[in-house]
Amino acid sequence: MLHDPSLHYLDNAATTLVAPEVADTIRAAMAEHWANPSALYAPAAASEQALAAARAALAKTLGCTAGEVVFTGCGSEGNNLALLGLAAARKSWGRKIVASGYEHPSVARPLERLAGEGWQVEFVPPGPDGRLPLAELLNRVDKATALVACMQVNNETGAQNDVAALAAGVKAANSRTAVHIDGVQGWLRLPALPQKALGCIDSYTVSGHKIHAPKGVGALYLRRGCHILPPYLGGGQEHGIRPGTENTPYAAGIAAAAKRLAGSIPARAAAAAELNARLRAGLASLPGAVLNSPEDAIPQLLNFSLEGGPRSETMLHFLETRGVYVSSGSACSRGAASHTLLAMGLPASRIDTALRVSFCAGNTAADVDALLEGLEAGLKSLRANRGRHKG
Repeated sequence: MLHDPSLHYLDNAATTLVAPEVADTIRAAMAEHWANPSALYAPAAASEQALAAARAALAKTLGCTAGEVVFTGCGSEGNNLALLGLAAARKSWGRKIVASGYEHPSVARPLERLAGEGWQVEFVPPGPDGRLPLAELLNRVDKATALVACMQVNNETGAQNDVAALAAGVKAANSRTAVHIDGVQGWLRLPALPQKALGCIDSYTVSGHKIHAPKGVGALYLRRGCHILPPYLGGGQEHGIRPGTENTPYAAGIAAAAKRLAGSIPARAAAAAELNARLRAGLASLPGAVLNSPEDAIPQLLNFSLEGGPRSETMLHFLETRGVYVSSGSACSRGAASHTLLAMGLPASRIDTALRVSFCAGNTAADVDALLEGLEAGLKSLRANRGRHKG
């Protein structure tokens, strides 16, 4: 997928390259379906039909009905819309919210705002191995719990949570409690959730730019019959949940990207597992290398530290000079200390030197080898610089 062999892009958890066929779909939709799908003339009807087809295609990959899909501008918007809307709808009887302690900022910050408005928000941190104690989340659910939020896959370590079991447990403890799942990193990397699980999950967010569609489009699964008070006001678009003229070309784009990947989930996971194993084996020979991702993390993502080595930012820039691109954690953190690794209680020596590698189907063994060679060269360069400074 990356046509320049000198570039080794390994930050697909941050964003992915737009697939050429997805870009073609969007360009065609811009030319053919330019009309406002809410208008009443023939070109608008064609746009409405294209939007409906995109909604149906996306619903198929989620395992839900088309009427349960709300198009959004991104995963962050979907998280905000769901959390604020679900909480508002339960304000008359609920006072408590329970969430995992390593959520994406688009979940953590809305919950912090709700806490400032008087909600009792309880965050359950992961263990030092990166695994989240789901039983502890369930233990916090009581008759006053209005909402439970948990990400399906952690965006920094790749740790995956059994959100189907969690949702069923929440509903068993309190059938009125809403369950929100951030599925941005799990969608189309993991198999679609079964119908039984979706029946217990009230909302689930996805994002286009994680699956080779453009930035600026996402979707929210909202269970049919789920009570929500949307935070936005405007027209009646998207079932009255997300007002504003629909972005038909980008809806077609995310649907095309989803259809493109839906049939290859096992094959892509197997290919990523080979690259992950190659990287793990290479890291074993580097001084100070320690893995921060749990063993059962998704194969597309690996987080590790080089204790005693350069700070993450220093190593990132060194790797960039060699055409290798990784990250130090969530792209949304803009270089701040990893929220996830802090929540895991890891020492500063690991947090300050942590790197995140994330694969897509376009990555090859050559990308992994270029990274390992760059890491080895970076460590040697650091030692040489330290020696000159001491001299």
